[in-house]
Amino acid sequence: MITVTSSPHFHSGDSTQKIMFSVAAAMMPSCVFGICLFGFRAFLVLFASVASAVLTEYLLNRISKEKNTVWVGSAVVSGWLVGMFMAPSIAILIAVFASFLAIAVAKWTFGGLGANWANPAIVGRVFVFFSFTSAMSSFPMPSVLKAVAEVDAFSTPSPMSLVKTSLATGEFSGLSSLEILAAQKFPISPLALKLSQVTGFNPYNIDAFVGFMPGCIGEVSKFLIILGGLYLIFKKIITWHIPVSFLGSYAIFTWIFAGIPYGLGFFSGEVLPSILRGGLLLGAFFMATDYVTAPITENGKLIYGVGCGLITFLFRFFGSLPESTSVAILMMNIVTPTIDKFCKPRLFGTVRGKKK
Repeated sequence: MITVTSSPHFHSGDSTQKIMFSVAAAMMPSCVFGICLFGFRAFLVLFASVASAVLTEYLLNRISKEKNTVWVGSAVVSGWLVGMFMAPSIAILIAVFASFLAIAVAKWTFGGLGANWANPAIVGRVFVFFSFTSAMSSFPMPSVLKAVAEVDAFSTPSPMSLVKTSLATGEFSGLSSLEILAAQKFPISPLALKLSQVTGFNPYNIDAFVGFMPGCIGEVSKFLIILGGLYLIFKKIITWHIPVSFLGSYAIFTWIFAGIPYGLGFFSGEVLPSILRGGLLLGAFFMATDYVTAPITENGKLIYGVGCGLITFLFRFFGSLPESTSVAILMMNIVTPTIDKFCKPRLFGTVRGKKK
């Protein structure tokens, strides 16, 4: 007797819970680094973000009398991502509100676990960014830079914001972003200065790679974010298609066109400094790759990643905002169903293009 069953016929052994906690493990190093860099306040922001997300999901489960999904871990990861994209000095209530919006609006309004049209953490983060722009754009100076800082150590813009503001004034036309930071006397850590003398790399790039920069709690250390992303790829939690197409397309557009706003012309954009600033790497590895809101097919993922890279580039260099990774991913989340529609594989046994 032959038993006919529906797919899948093979199971990897993974569950949603295992996947969520693998993602949490990958995010842990960069969050621990952010707490060490910015102090106990950073821990409070992360804790409040996660607690708000978990409590919101629990209450919505109870109200709707649905199965309890808190232990799946999706709310933990969403709240964690919200906290990672917060400034260490942000008001705790703003972090709580962002996580509440992520779960209640972006997730549960559209059907709960697995039914959201956009990444919940991105929705929460984008909403509070445009609602509390000043608070979301001011960062404390890391302790390793306070001793050499000539700017306000308690409330300072990120390097991206500083460069964007300098370009708007027209005072530094013809200079690259690294030259603008030097002209503005942006602080450099002693470690970066020593490594720069040994390796020849620009000290601002070293600080950005290690994480000695003002910024959001979980995005400052690009080294640890890359390690976390590679861990997810190694564990086959995500594939390489979205991060590579996202970062690769952004790098190409930056190289070709990013020199224009600086008055440097074509093919003069600074690729490495631009990739190492802001939330680009965090978004490429941890937010754009969300299972629910990213395309299913490999070709679809490549198209999606290129779209994220293009929109991020356009907003960063030709828009008014210095950072736009979250907005770019949110916009591509909207077109994911269309990408899936045009990239779905041909069914076995059918002829391509032949209609019934």
